[in-house]
Amino acid sequence: MAVKNALVLSCLLGVSLAIQAAPSSFTVQDIQVEGLQRVTLGAALLNLPIRVGDQVDPQSLAAAIKKLYATGNFEDVQVYRDGNVLQVQVKERPTIASVEFSGNKDIKEEQLKQTLESSNIRVGEPLDRTMLTSLEKGLEDFYYGVGKYSAKVKAIVTPLPRNRVDLKFTFAEGQAAKIQQINIVGNHVFPEEKLLAQLSLRDDVPWWNFTADQRYQKQKLSGDIETLRSYYMDRGYVRFQQQSTQVSMTPDKKGVYITLNIKEGDQYKVSGVQLKGNLIDRGGEMRGLIPIEKGTTYSASQVTHTEEVLSKFLGRYGYAYPKVVTFPQINDKTKEVDLIINVEPGPRVYVRNINFSGNVSTKDEVLRREMRQMEGTSLSSDNVEQSKTRLNRLGYFENAEVETKRVPGSDDQVDLDVKVKEQPAGSITAGVGYGTDSGLSLQGGIQQDNFLGTGNKAGISVSTNDYSKSVDLSYTDPYFTVDGVSLGGRLYYTDYKAADADIVDYENETLGFRLSSGFPVNEDNRLDFSSGIENTRLSRPSFRTSQFQDCVDDDSVSDCWDEFLDSRQSVQMDEFWDAYSGDGSSMDFWTVDVTAGWTRSTLNKGMFPTDGNRQRFNAKVTVPGMELQYYKLSFDDTHYLPLDADHSWVIVGKARVSYGDGYGTTSSGEKQVLPFFEHYYAGGSDTLRGFKSNSVGPKAIYATYNECTTATCDPTKTGKYEGSSTAVGGNALAVASFELVFPTPFVSETYKSQIRTTAFVDAGTVWDTHFDNGSYECDTSENCDYTSQDYSSPNNIRMSAGVSLQWLSPMGPLVFSLAQPIKKYDGDRTEFFSFNIGRTF
Repeated sequence: MAVKNALVLSCLLGVSLAIQAAPSSFTVQDIQVEGLQRVTLGAALLNLPIRVGDQVDPQSLAAAIKKLYATGNFEDVQVYRDGNVLQVQVKERPTIASVEFSGNKDIKEEQLKQTLESSNIRVGEPLDRTMLTSLEKGLEDFYYGVGKYSAKVKAIVTPLPRNRVDLKFTFAEGQAAKIQQINIVGNHVFPEEKLLAQLSLRDDVPWWNFTADQRYQKQKLSGDIETLRSYYMDRGYVRFQQQSTQVSMTPDKKGVYITLNIKEGDQYKVSGVQLKGNLIDRGGEMRGLIPIEKGTTYSASQVTHTEEVLSKFLGRYGYAYPKVVTFPQINDKTKEVDLIINVEPGPRVYVRNINFSGNVSTKDEVLRREMRQMEGTSLSSDNVEQSKTRLNRLGYFENAEVETKRVPGSDDQVDLDVKVKEQPAGSITAGVGYGTDSGLSLQGGIQQDNFLGTGNKAGISVSTNDYSKSVDLSYTDPYFTVDGVSLGGRLYYTDYKAADADIVDYENETLGFRLSSGFPVNEDNRLDFSSGIENTRLSRPSFRTSQFQDCVDDDSVSDCWDEFLDSRQSVQMDEFWDAYSGDGSSMDFWTVDVTAGWTRSTLNKGMFPTDGNRQRFNAKVTVPGMELQYYKLSFDDTHYLPLDADHSWVIVGKARVSYGDGYGTTSSGEKQVLPFFEHYYAGGSDTLRGFKSNSVGPKAIYATYNECTTATCDPTKTGKYEGSSTAVGGNALAVASFELVFPTPFVSETYKSQIRTTAFVDAGTVWDTHFDNGSYECDTSENCDYTSQDYSSPNNIRMSAGVSLQWLSPMGPLVFSLAQPIKKYDGDRTEFFSFNIGRTF
């Protein structure tokens, strides 16, 4: 600024000298401007406060020069008189052709450009050289603030043709000064080590302390001093003083010594709390919200918390802008503080309009029906917060923010601006693939939780691979009525070949239809009901004695024996077949079932929640009179606990318990059991990572037979039993997961809300409560792994640990996991890497 003023004064002095020889005044008959290149003559004359016919004197000429300089277009202005002609000689400021930076590491180019643009230095603008010195100094001051005292910033101006210049800023940042020692002087109550532990700046930083910093920064020191003050004020030392701060530097500017001189004072207690002002006839309730009690040690943070609690309480009743101020009355003789809390609620505020923005595909009505704050009613902070939470829970938006804006000219009306940022609310799949387990696969489908922006859920999918073919159609309207009663339906068909999925050999062809509905109990609880009808056709390989004899007639005994062994079934499936009089190779069932579910959720988001919890309970039972009579129960519990204010670090706990069984008896008098095709399995990305899908749980047990060597041999004469690694599932399941969500490395803030990384430990088990190990004598010459674990016990727990990456891609949620089993059993099939498309577990 001094340079600029000197330049202006020198220019004015030059003008004064230029007109000294001229008469004191004259009448202007003509005005001539020379030296213009970029600026038009009309623009220059428009900014010149002198017109033809005006009487001018030295003072008016000086004012004219000032006015031309003020335009920012000229770096030199001279005024001459030729008779009664006023001649103005100007030199335009050069135009900035380019701006470059070199050597900057601590400051990003985006920040530098913003700083320069705030000083009107950008490409295409005239260059004000007087600003360069102050910019250099300002940038160097920034480096001094982060401890780099040897930093130098130089602006280099390179002239170009046509009065243009290249502007380049070169940075020599140097090394940051490190704190050599921090001393605290004047402390008597707390040891220096305790006080130093409160600071973010340290003179010695252990490798594991990620929050501490040994590099000196002026801003951090100011923050640490305030932290130290708060530490004392929260413990009753209301007369604490930060008397002085000395910062000294080593000669090489690489080391810093800091000394903080403090005065602790005495500890004070609270002598009483008084509530005054306009209490809106709710003084009793407000007094009950005050956590501060007489005789307790004074705490500044508790006082601030009290003010916030009372302000929020007033916000419930429409007082959006209350003033709650605490006046501490300090008695230095008794060492006590009397707190007087004054409440000024201000006018009651009403909501005029609710405006939505950012919802490109989602209709306004979908957002409006989630709002608990209504137009025309008094503003309630609870209703606004609940509205924001409900919008975030939908899963349609990365985030939803609600901003309150006063209506101009009114002190009792506000508008609510609801801003949302949409994210993929479904998935689109189409492709051809090949896998070692599934073989050639074809799939295609659309699943939309926000179909055409209506908030309705719709889906269609078709898939086929080596072991399964399926078609599934579904549609749900979550607001079939304005009260939030939902209605939906689903039609599906599946043809499943279990043997190709490494499960016991059977085929299951299912056709079903389901109708569902639900209604909200309150903001956090919901009940859902559904009913469905399903036709299930089961088939299995069959090779009985008569078939063996027929085979021998056409083939060799050894080939027929091999064919018989290939067709044998596990004892678990044989028991089910016998219980339901399934003498042949197929059975056909019609079932009608009813399900009921309860969901409670306080999660802050629908996708990637970071706070709150959710519980789900579901029960399914087939109606009495059906050939299959069974029930299934399931309970899920999930908790999210943020560890920091930004919710970047979150602890997640999840658990699921499921159980199913039959009720009543079959037509043959046998006790009903849970059908094997309704069994529970564990393994895979949705239950137990590190183990292959459907691989955890009881395994199939097969009978061994005396080998047939003649055509008259009976192949069904049973010997003993052998185990296998083929899963058969169980009627009970328990899985749990403990996860730590942490910031994803190398991901910018732009994609932070779309990607989540976690470290996890999974545990789980599946068992069959009806299984009896003692019923099957092991053939010691065969595989007897099943004798090493009791399939009826829940104690066969598997565990794994690893990391996962979840991405909300345009195709839908993608989940990648790397997991290593840390507890497993013989026969378990494991996998180190897994990949899944769909909603996260």
